[in-house]
Amino acid sequence: MQGIRLLGGGVTALGVAGYVAGVAVEYPGRAFAVAAVMLGLTLVAVGGDRR
Repeated sequence: MQGIRLLGGGVTALGVAGYVAGVAVEYPGRAFAVAAVMLGLTLVAVGGDRR
């Protein structure tokens, strides 16, 4: 399950970067950055614990 947690962290980081870029420059599809952050945080939450 650690792979899911790592994937979630990566998706969250990309979503935050996309959101920051969307604040600076208007581009098509920038609303997907918020969805990516939500998806990434969900994957981190269900990714399991550290054992």
